[in-house]
Amino acid sequence: MKKIKNFAEMAYVLGLVILAVGVALMEKADLGMSMVVAPAYLISLKVNFLTFGMAEYTLQAVLLVFVCLLLRQFKLSYCFSFVTAVIYGVFLDGWIWVLRDVAAATLSVRIPLYLFGMLLCAMGISLLFHTYLSPEVYELFVKEVSKKYQINIYKFKIWYDCTSCVVAVIMSYLFFNTLRGVGIGTVICALVNGLIIGQCSKFFEKYIEFSPKFPIAKYFE
Repeated sequence: MKKIKNFAEMAYVLGLVILAVGVALMEKADLGMSMVVAPAYLISLKVNFLTFGMAEYTLQAVLLVFVCLLLRQFKLSYCFSFVTAVIYGVFLDGWIWVLRDVAAATLSVRIPLYLFGMLLCAMGISLLFHTYLSPEVYELFVKEVSKKYQINIYKFKIWYDCTSCVVAVIMSYLFFNTLRGVGIGTVICALVNGLIIGQCSKFFEKYIEFSPKFPIAKYFE
């Protein structure tokens, strides 16, 4: 079967949109946020003037500084990761607004919403891994650290997800003295998200060639 070519830039756009939809669906399901976004979600619950999307790119700005310190280097493309985080944050707040009237009162509705949201998140992250355009800082951290230290990216992603889950649990108890934004869905997502992303990548690579369409890839090396 002939592959779709020159898809790198489209992968970036679709990845951000699909990821934002997935996170918004998981928030609506209220079974526990994805472990990666759970810390930002908890911050948005604690700080009234921050929306979920705003908390996301604020936290990612802090993580970007940590990435530079850990790798002991700075690239101009890293700045675009923050731009990506802002774009994603706007998309996320937009989708949460769109879904505001969706009823999710029973488990028969919440569970499918969560599972579909988790799948969309994995698809979105996989697409962002395949584009030269700078991904969100979360994905940038996984991508750059795994490359520098020659760690399998999908195994490192699982480690990163589990660490984020633990951080979210600690934050929840510190902020609210109980679990909020973290649930059974968070644990399940932490355990299987990396595997699902890997399977999504195999599927995409079978049908898509992630080559650039525009001659700007050199600015993101």
